Amino acid sequence: MNPLSFASPPYADRAAAGQRLMESLAQYRGRSNAIVLALPRGGVPVAWEVADALGLPLDLILVRKLGVPSHPEVAMGAIASGAIQIRNDDALRAHHVDQAAFDAVLQRERQELARREALYRGSRPPIDLKQQVVLLVDDGLATGASMMAAVHAVRLQNPLAIVVAVPVAPVETAEALRSEVDEFVCPLMPEWMRSVGDWYEDFSQTPDETVVALLDRAWSRPRS
Repeated sequence: MNPLSFASPPYADRAAAGQRLMESLAQYRGRSNAIVLALPRGGVPVAWEVADALGLPLDLILVRKLGVPSHPEVAMGAIASGAIQIRNDDALRAHHVDQAAFDAVLQRERQELARREALYRGSRPPIDLKQQVVLLVDDGLATGASMMAAVHAVRLQNPLAIVVAVPVAPVETAEALRSEVDEFVCPLMPEWMRSVGDWYEDFSQTPDETVVALLDRAWSRPRS
């Protein structure tokens, strides 16, 4: 299956993708020990729909992809809150990225991660994930580097279980992540994928203002 075979992409937008994803997560509805964690920015509208439908709290896991300098869309690694760092050695070799170039990207993305942490969370402390069922949600996966960093960051907090839930991911990435988590939920798993955006009619960038607004709604509502 590939997006070129569709008359139109499977998902109208991230909200629609979240509503579709929620159907496969119904067993977590209303659980007192479950939480949805979004990967900003694009994962937040998807995760909002999931958390809202299931009556679960919504929070963040901050992750930044480390893009190859000559091809920023290619992940040579990722970082996450808690000083988590993942390297993709195959990408580093294939694109001849030396240590100085890697460190320059790493420093820039650490600064952006810190900026987003301050903007999105403010003075609100990170939620305690110990003995929680953590549903990690993004708008889709390509290499899976960012999600893998998120998984590692969450695992350090001794959760009860880790569930990765995304609307679309290529088979190879899905299989790599499936072996790292307790459950992997993904309605669409094509053999080949050019980009996550191909699977959406509207894949426009999610602005910071939208992220903040959805988080404010989630954090101000009583839990079902």
